[in-house]
Amino acid sequence: MRAAIARAEDARGATSPNPPVGAVVLDADGLVVGSGATQPPGGPHAEVGALAEAGERARGGTAVVTLEPCAHHGRTPPCTDALLAAGVARVVYAVADPNPRAAGGARVLADAGVLVEGGLLADEVAAGPLRAWLHATATGRPHVTWKYAASLDGRSAAADGTSRWISSETSRAEVHRLRRQVDAIVAGRGTVLADDPALTARQDDGTPAPRQPLRVVVGLGDIPAGARVLDDAAETLHVRTREPAEVLAALSARGVVDVLLEGGPALAGAFVAAGLVDRVLAYLAPALLGAGTPALGAAGVSTITGAHRFRVEGVTMSGPDVRVCAVPVGD
Repeated sequence: MRAAIARAEDARGATSPNPPVGAVVLDADGLVVGSGATQPPGGPHAEVGALAEAGERARGGTAVVTLEPCAHHGRTPPCTDALLAAGVARVVYAVADPNPRAAGGARVLADAGVLVEGGLLADEVAAGPLRAWLHATATGRPHVTWKYAASLDGRSAAADGTSRWISSETSRAEVHRLRRQVDAIVAGRGTVLADDPALTARQDDGTPAPRQPLRVVVGLGDIPAGARVLDDAAETLHVRTREPAEVLAALSARGVVDVLLEGGPALAGAFVAAGLVDRVLAYLAPALLGAGTPALGAAGVSTITGAHRFRVEGVTMSGPDVRVCAVPVGD
């Protein structure tokens, strides 16, 4: 299953609005004979790719999949048909499909005599490659990760406005890996005017990633003609509103599932106040500024009892920085 999770991670960012799924096929002796991942919309699902690689060696074997195989005909035929035609004897999946149109694959397989087991490493899959898709399926809106870098005292820029570089090279490389996995990067027009960011994703060697997320600029005014977000490195969408819900509605209409919020404190505060931040990734550098721009602006909190409470999912080191991942209490 962890090999299937790794394949699913490789597919993140290229499959929306479909889920990034990974699959591994074992032969009757338990040897890995095939693996696959969801291809871009219209392409084969993970199970089909894994079965194609396995060929006849799949017969009598086991298919291990991160998501319950689909039983409906969408852009492609049901994965249950492919599994049955391949003659697999057993299917193990992590997460049950919450989509009513696609669910029921486990039952179809079991009714056909296939041994089916669900729930293996379900929490790991749900918090990993399927996090954003499961959220979008449940809520009808994209999953939003607010990423920021700050000093230990919560400043994203010094008093003179300088901010390069608060976080380490290791952290910046990790952020680019995250950018490669999301569907869209969102920033405010104010950030574009102040910093002129490219909002693109780079590979580990510094070259542009072959697939770039949609760049989204939020704000009522025009974007200056020479801004980097208007170059041909990636597609850019200008959403002329200040309402986070309207931004997400526009992105949802385009099939966006996974959003990385990289705007300044005002935009981040608006998303937090609206209850539309589903995960926080904070990169805290071992530095103190004492004054300067706070990482978060007004977020609708006037007293401590109104604080937006989060549950820490993990704390790790990112070079010299501390990386904190947190989700709203109750999620």
